[in-house]
Amino acid sequence: MRTVSGNTLIKEFDVEAAKAAVGSEVTISATVHKVNDMGAFAFVHLRTARYVIQTVYAPDSCKGSLEGIKEGCFVKATGIVRTEERSKTGIEIALTSIELLHAPGYDYPLHVSKWKLGCSLDVNLDNRSVALRNPAERAVFKFQEGVVSAFRQFMLDNDFTEIHTPKIVAQGAEGGANIFRLEYFDKDAFLNQSPQFYKQAAVAFFDRVFEIAPVYRAEKHSTSRHLNEYIGLDFEMGFINDMYDVMDMETAMLRYMIGYLKENYAQEIRILGADIPEVGEIPAIKFEDAVTLIKGSKAKNKFDLEPEDEVFLCNWAKENYGTEFIFVTNFPASKPPFYAMNDKEDPRTACKFDLLFRGLEITTGGQRIHDYNEQLEKMKAQGLDPNDFVYYLESHKYGLPPHGGLGIGLERLVMKLLGLQNVRQASMFPRDIARLTP
Repeated sequence: MRTVSGNTLIKEFDVEAAKAAVGSEVTISATVHKVNDMGAFAFVHLRTARYVIQTVYAPDSCKGSLEGIKEGCFVKATGIVRTEERSKTGIEIALTSIELLHAPGYDYPLHVSKWKLGCSLDVNLDNRSVALRNPAERAVFKFQEGVVSAFRQFMLDNDFTEIHTPKIVAQGAEGGANIFRLEYFDKDAFLNQSPQFYKQAAVAFFDRVFEIAPVYRAEKHSTSRHLNEYIGLDFEMGFINDMYDVMDMETAMLRYMIGYLKENYAQEIRILGADIPEVGEIPAIKFEDAVTLIKGSKAKNKFDLEPEDEVFLCNWAKENYGTEFIFVTNFPASKPPFYAMNDKEDPRTACKFDLLFRGLEITTGGQRIHDYNEQLEKMKAQGLDPNDFVYYLESHKYGLPPHGGLGIGLERLVMKLLGLQNVRQASMFPRDIARLTP
């Protein structure tokens, strides 16, 4: 019988530690990224989970040969660390031994070792498990890890409790046709469009909550900005004065996030050549004023912003305020969602906002209705039957503090931070109207 102690933990190769240990011997388990045979010696570039490490093979000083070792092989290599300024990591490893662990049965269908894959997005997505072995492709998702980590840490530091809510539900938070239906034993059920109902309920017992989880929208769009499954960064906070408290919280969170990314994900920012913005004061404009600014009385849509409107407003904010962010507030009260509180000073509008960044809506949020009777009236005003929302209304019935919150689309935020052209590039295995595999 064998017992497992948990004492032997294999860690990712640490480049910074290796730089401080020049002259020492290290062992690295990695994938062969590329082999450059120079005749008398060879450069064997090894790909770890985050880096590509340059190693040098010479037959007279290395135990083991390169026979059968090519791009895509998995190896265990040992060697002496030495400084090499021409290497992207600033070091290289002079191999003393190399062992082939496994050789794949097929060659890659894509040029993984190239700086860019050089293929169409569809080809990339069709071969995703290979495409993501390219350092630039995978760097997107290491960077995405940083966005999520920063969001979570900021929330925890500001007394938010992390929650996990159901994704199979009896009713949609947004309602309408944009909802996936499924059979749940002998009942009808839906994939959740938002954790909204559960976030609001949790404010009654946790005051402040957040969640990082998938959400589902059955929107029949095939654009560069839409996914049918995406990751939502959601938070809800109680005891607010107005929606501007929520907007202030998001601004502080984004400021923290940018600093966190620059400090901890400089490697990925460098690989991707990303232009990471500063976050200062973010201007806010009311929807009605925004429509006037954009198109005057000839606006095509008097209830929401069109994609070109979002681009216009971001350009306007950059020209007039020197920022790539802008809040748009006070959308028409007749427009969903039904849980948005109407503005007491102007009941025609709701205490709802969007945050636009580099020409795209990345956040929707606002102050919610906390009064039971007020929520009933708003539901009826939007043609909804309160009997369809009995469990949601329980929270209101037994009392909620004044509260508000928001939801951020992770992939949209990453897309814009990195300057990607399509939101699918920021989804590891995207789901859209045409894609259910891989």
